[in-house]
Amino acid sequence: MDSHTDAGMPPAAPGLNGWNAAWVDQMHQRWMADPANVPESWQFFFSGFQLATSDDGQAAGQPAVDQIINETRQFGHLSADLDPLGLRTIPEMSCTLESVGLCEADLSRTFDAGDLPLASPATLGSILEHLRRAWCGTLGVESEHIRCKTQRLWWRTHIESTEHSAPLSADTRRDILRGLQQATGLERFLMRRYVGSKWFSLEGGETLIPMLTELLDIAAEDGVEEVAFGMAHRGRVNVLVNILEKSYDQLFTEFEEAWTEDFVESGGDVKYHRGYSSNITTTNGHPLHLTMASNPSHLEWGHPVVLGRIRAKQRLRGDTIRRQCVPVLLHGDAALPGQGVVQELANMAGLPPYEVGGTIHIVINNQVGFTAEPDEAFSSVYCTDVLRGQDIPIMHVNGADPDQCIRAMRLAIQWRQEFGRDVAIDLWGWRRYGHNETDEPAFTNPTMYQAIRAQPAVVETYAATLAGEGIIDQTEAEQADKRLLEVMDQSQQRIRECPVRPTPLAFDDKSTWAGFGKAWHGEEVDTAVSKKTLETIAEVFGRVPDTFTLHPKLERLLAERSSVVREDRPLDWAMGELFAYGSLLLDGYPIRLTGEDCERGTFSHRHAVLFDNETGKAFSPLNHINTAQSRMCIHNSPVTESACIGFEYGYSLGDPNMLVVWEAQFGDFANVGQVYFDQFIASAERKWRRHSGLICLLPHGYEGMGPEHSSARLERFLQLCANDNIEVAIPTTPAQMFHLLRRQMRRAFRKPLIVLTPKSLLRHRQAVSSVAELTTGQFHRVLADPSSPKAADVRRVLFCSGKIAWDLMTSRDEKPPEELTAVIRLEQLYPFPEEQIQEVLEKYDDATTWMWVQEEPRNAGAWTWISDTFCEQLDRQLDVVSRPANASPAVGSARLHRIEQETVLDAAFGRPTNTSAESVEQNA
Repeated sequence: MDSHTDAGMPPAAPGLNGWNAAWVDQMHQRWMADPANVPESWQFFFSGFQLATSDDGQAAGQPAVDQIINETRQFGHLSADLDPLGLRTIPEMSCTLESVGLCEADLSRTFDAGDLPLASPATLGSILEHLRRAWCGTLGVESEHIRCKTQRLWWRTHIESTEHSAPLSADTRRDILRGLQQATGLERFLMRRYVGSKWFSLEGGETLIPMLTELLDIAAEDGVEEVAFGMAHRGRVNVLVNILEKSYDQLFTEFEEAWTEDFVESGGDVKYHRGYSSNITTTNGHPLHLTMASNPSHLEWGHPVVLGRIRAKQRLRGDTIRRQCVPVLLHGDAALPGQGVVQELANMAGLPPYEVGGTIHIVINNQVGFTAEPDEAFSSVYCTDVLRGQDIPIMHVNGADPDQCIRAMRLAIQWRQEFGRDVAIDLWGWRRYGHNETDEPAFTNPTMYQAIRAQPAVVETYAATLAGEGIIDQTEAEQADKRLLEVMDQSQQRIRECPVRPTPLAFDDKSTWAGFGKAWHGEEVDTAVSKKTLETIAEVFGRVPDTFTLHPKLERLLAERSSVVREDRPLDWAMGELFAYGSLLLDGYPIRLTGEDCERGTFSHRHAVLFDNETGKAFSPLNHINTAQSRMCIHNSPVTESACIGFEYGYSLGDPNMLVVWEAQFGDFANVGQVYFDQFIASAERKWRRHSGLICLLPHGYEGMGPEHSSARLERFLQLCANDNIEVAIPTTPAQMFHLLRRQMRRAFRKPLIVLTPKSLLRHRQAVSSVAELTTGQFHRVLADPSSPKAADVRRVLFCSGKIAWDLMTSRDEKPPEELTAVIRLEQLYPFPEEQIQEVLEKYDDATTWMWVQEEPRNAGAWTWISDTFCEQLDRQLDVVSRPANASPAVGSARLHRIEQETVLDAAFGRPTNTSAESVEQNA
């Protein structure tokens, strides 16, 4: 303890936030009388204070100037001139001259300018003016929240540099004007020629077009080969035409609905949801591939798809530093803070399995979402505040200042390429019309739309500025507008006589999808492998690096795996799956498997990644089969379903030659990603002609674990089935899983595959396969009864899928029923195996009872879909045995679960039971 804290000293100092002037003044008076009267720390403090206030030059007030510099860097954006409508209330700077003990008389005094790019010492007036231009103009930057000092200094250096504020060249400004003319000209043409149509105009945010043009020029100059865009409907049509170079002919064909092939063949989608791709040449002569991802009305939900696809493209290009493929995501000011998938995606951005080298985020800030103004849409200061937690720098810029918008874009791409991190531009503008062109916005936003009606178009104010500076002639601008109108008019007339295909073909010869085609669900492909191949794969599970320390409990497991083929022992579920992965790797197919706990497996069955018991270092045996194999990328995901499903779906779009698998921890976790199953996975081929080979593994089965972890909601996926859009399978043996996974890659088409995977069957003594079942055969859509009952004697036929099949066969063996019963497993529910089921019906023609048996409640599982399908395709009525209809998937009591399960089994075999399904329902 300091000796000066005894008698004669002031009372102990208050807490840090409780210091007051009187107490400090008392300490100062004691120090003035004798420095030894106060603790040593206060002696240093008061000595420094005296030094700062005693000098009659720049030192006096220097701490106050330093405080102004620091606070302006942190909070200057709050005072920036961002709103072109002038509706935003600009707060006073919290740090004013008066608040730090200075006044206007001090403006002519000189002070140390610190690291500002000014000749130091500099007058206070010049320091403040420089800070104002850098941080409080029409560009306000948030960067001081970034925790990395190097990155913070990067932003300070660039924002405060004189180069950043230097005037743009005349050529650049003419290019800006040209982009504004093209953007505004298209919107005005559509408004005149297609009255009553909807396309979600960009008017009020037209500066986006020259910004994106600048982005492409700089990116291509820096070696970027592909830019992938994701955006919702606002301004999408304009970006497609003026950035991706979708032709006027293609656009007007869509407006006229003159090209009917898409709608007749597949139903298609509206023009402001469809995707597009193109190869362009930038204004500086560089080639660049551009894509715009298809996007439903779910706004932000398309963005994980874009990032997943760009990650796949980076791998295909060997872009290990992720500088050749750049994602650009455009957001709405209401959707960005309002939809949780944004936060999920921002969190994933820095995780190794999902890194893409930084995303450029651009907010088209209309200051209104549908009818909700900012105070109804988000509770923070800016719509972008949701991004701050991930250390993403944010530039707020006034869209009515195109020059500053271009500077912001230059900083964004430079930052992304240098640091490989996300960056955001908040482009403030307005929305000329309502939510769409037929909406009346003044019903709900009268004050805002009074200001909008009085607001001239940016192209007009910018052209006037350039004309006033002598950069252009006003007549020249008017002639350019006229020429643009003539070009669009000619296009409209042309397509009325000869419409054109508005979207690219699905299987372009120059794309990664070349060689693939539409689905053919005829004969199964050969998926067997040689025993030698299996032996080679098995052996790797017995090998780890010499310095690797296995967990003791895994030593026996891996030893058994390494010898299972050589000793011809039965294969469990994990080996069937791992053999599929290993053989595909040897066939040249890379694999990406992600999900919560997928490296080990939720049920500790897979162990595809091993961890050194002493160092924690990871080792993946399947990546060490031989030197010529492809690579398996297996990653545990964050506790996130929606964005992860979207990301993996996007990855599958980018590379059809890679097996892409997403595994849910439990099947019902897929509920959280329902938007992706509904709007993308199930319908994308029909709407957008986009194909995917994504596999979703959803653990499913009723085993007394309660309502939350029993059902993968099979009924929902079957409701989505139509037009051969997806495949739904429930394999019941390791061999079936092996062939199902291999089939996904061995066919000449790709379909999303939903697999309901087991839990208890992972270690079930009967649910095993022989080595021979992998070296011969293929996937069977329907499995016959393994007991091979004599067909003529069978009187009862039970159709089922999944774990209940093993329960039925076990129950039949333990308590033989009076009637000879065959148990038939539907391993693939969709596309429905009509031909194979017809063979079963003919084989057991003498049977008198035909039933569908499921362990799910009657209003869940496959029953409703099975009943309709048997009736419509086979003209056959089935009876059903199931749990009674239930609003909850399963009961929470393990005892009650067992009672229900026995009731289902007894009813299936026609046994008398003391506990009916109805009484179980009542007891529940």
